[in-house]
Amino acid sequence: MSRAWIAACAACAAAACGAPADASPPLATLHAQARHALLSLYATDTQLHTAEARHTALVAEEARVRRNEILLSLQLTATRHTLTVARRRLNDNLRLLYKQDDVSALAVVLGADSLDDAVTQLDSLGRVAAQTRTLLGAARRAQKRVGRLRRTVHAQRVRLAAEADAAAQETRTLLAARASREALLTRLRTQERVKVQELHSLQLLAQRVERKSDAIQAAAPPAPPAPEGGAHTLTVTSTGYSLAGHTSTGMPVAFGVVAVDPSVIPLGTRLTIPGYGEAVAADTGSGVNGAMIDLWFPTVAQARAWGRRTITVTLH
Repeated sequence: MSRAWIAACAACAAAACGAPADASPPLATLHAQARHALLSLYATDTQLHTAEARHTALVAEEARVRRNEILLSLQLTATRHTLTVARRRLNDNLRLLYKQDDVSALAVVLGADSLDDAVTQLDSLGRVAAQTRTLLGAARRAQKRVGRLRRTVHAQRVRLAAEADAAAQETRTLLAARASREALLTRLRTQERVKVQELHSLQLLAQRVERKSDAIQAAAPPAPPAPEGGAHTLTVTSTGYSLAGHTSTGMPVAFGVVAVDPSVIPLGTRLTIPGYGEAVAADTGSGVNGAMIDLWFPTVAQARAWGRRTITVTLH
């Protein structure tokens, strides 16, 4: 039995088990696709870890900046309180020193025990007023500085929050991409395992077909030798049929399967049939005797359209 015959049997089985040969990608293609999907998964997983680390860092930085913002808000409240107290003290001192924009030291003088005591009290009030003015200026400057810092920190926190949201969205996108690639890789590996099992089954089937075909061929009368050159023509009566099942050698029926009389056309012979195409002698039948062949069609309508006709086929 030739390897070409075994290959022809495997092709017939593949065509019968599924539809066209290109409906399922070959094992090498599935292996390449699975490796590409695996590399894509590695890349996506690395990007995901980077995005997660960046998101974690941004969230931590945002929390730190938020704490600083709260601290600056407390400092701003304290400087405002200090400014209010300083203003109140300054107003109290100025009321003692000034009245209607004129200096009135009469009350101080009348209330003093001596002239030196009156001068000392007036000097003290002046120094307190000057110190209060200094404190008031410092409080104002502190309030402006803390206010600027608070606005800067707030803007920084808003920016970090936006970056954290963007990093979270990127993480979600990468998680979805990783899940998709994992599903693709699982599907490709499943297809790869199925394809390996199919090829193994086809190999076992081809071996059984080879043994069965050898037995059928041994039991048939010897076919006439083919002329030199390897190809010759033969005029036969052909009939179309459309039935599910298997050939006499155990192969599933499919388009291109021809039932023959092994004493006329040996099993495994390739045929070129006008109006039908390329075929292989892969079946026998009790009603197929002598120069007769049965051609398999996918539908009853096609088989009826072919009907019964005499044709000249080329045997290879």
